[in-house]
Amino acid sequence: MSGVYLHIPFCKKACHYCDFHFSTSMQTKDLMIKSMVKEIDVHCNFTDTAIETIYFGGGTPSILGIQDIDTLLNKIKKTFLVVNEPEITFEANPDDLTSEKLRELKNAGINRLSIGIQSFHDDDLLLMNRAHSCDQAINSIKLAQEEGFSNISIDLIYGLPGLSASNWSANIQNAIDLNVQHISAYCLTIEKKTVFYNWYESNKIILPDDQQTLDQFVVLTDLLVANGFEHYEISNFGKQGYYSKHNSNYWLQEKYLGIGPSAHSFNGQSRMWNVRNNNQYIKAIAEKTTFYDQETLTPRDHFNEYILTRLRTKWGINKVELKDRHQTYYAILKKQMKKWLDQKMVLENDTFFVLSPSGKFIADRIISDLFIIDE
Repeated sequence: MSGVYLHIPFCKKACHYCDFHFSTSMQTKDLMIKSMVKEIDVHCNFTDTAIETIYFGGGTPSILGIQDIDTLLNKIKKTFLVVNEPEITFEANPDDLTSEKLRELKNAGINRLSIGIQSFHDDDLLLMNRAHSCDQAINSIKLAQEEGFSNISIDLIYGLPGLSASNWSANIQNAIDLNVQHISAYCLTIEKKTVFYNWYESNKIILPDDQQTLDQFVVLTDLLVANGFEHYEISNFGKQGYYSKHNSNYWLQEKYLGIGPSAHSFNGQSRMWNVRNNNQYIKAIAEKTTFYDQETLTPRDHFNEYILTRLRTKWGINKVELKDRHQTYYAILKKQMKKWLDQKMVLENDTFFVLSPSGKFIADRIISDLFIIDE
C-alpha cells in the first residue's frame, strides 16, 4: 500500500495555536498548483506499488477551487497506478463547506472529509482565532451528510485554556450525536512562533494542569469507546471500518509521497522533506534545482521509528517482527521496557507490547525512553 499527501499551504487566517506551514496570501496559489503538478513528475518512479490513499492536507485545502482539485487528482492518476476506489481524504474548514462545494468535492471523487471543528463552543473558537462559529460547525457536518458523505472525520482539541469539564464532555457528545464516523482529538501543545506561545510566555493564558488534561483524556476515551468508537491510535478514534487508511500508512511504515512545500515522504529506506517556504519551493521547481533534503535511515533509525509509530497504535510492537529485524536492539528494549511493565504503563502478551490506558496519556515519554540514542 502506498499513499500520496498533498500539502496545500494556504489559510484565510492564522489560528493562534498552529505552527504548520501556510501563508495567508493567496497570490501564488496558481503557481503553487502548477509547481505541485511538476513535482509529481519529479517523483514519477517513487513507488512500484499501487496508490491506495490520497490526502489533501494543509493549510486549508477547502480554499481551493474545484479545478485545482481536479488538476491534482488527474495528475496523480495519470502518473501512478491507482486502485479503483482509493481513499481520498480532503481537509476542510466548516465555513468553506456549502452544499455546492460539497457536491463538487463528491463529483471530483473525494470520499472522506476531515473537518476542522476543534470545538463546538464559540468562546473556544474565538480564543483559537478560528474562522467559523459553532452553528457553522454543526451545519457543515449536516450538509455533508445530506450530500451523501458517509465517511466524515472531525478534529477536536482539549487542554485549552479555560476549557471546563462540562464543555469538553459536550464537545464529545455533540460529535457522537452528529453521527460522524471518525474523531481525531489532540491535546493542545504550545508551539513557538504562535500567538498562544506569546500569550503563555506573558501569562495572558493559563493552561490546565496535568491532572485536568488527564481527566479530559479519560472522558474522551471513555465516552467514545462506550459509543462504538475504537481507540486505534493515541489521538484517533474510528467506528469499525472507518480508520484513516492514509494515516495508518504512516503508523505501519508503508510508503508515502508528500507533494508541496514542507511535505514529507518515506520510501521504505529514506526520508525526504521539502523546503518550508512557498516562494523557495516554487522557484526551485521552476529552475529544476533541489527543493528537498533527504536522509537514508540507519538500522537504529528504523528501530526508533518502529517504536515511535507502532507503540502509539492499538497494534503495538510486534515482538517477533522486531526481534527478527533488530536482534541487538530488541535485547536493549526488553531491559528498558521492564520499568514500564512494572508500572503497568505497558502491557505484554506472547506477541505484543501495547500501551495500557494509563500509558496512552504519557505515550511520548515512554516512547522517547525506549529510543536507542547511541550505537
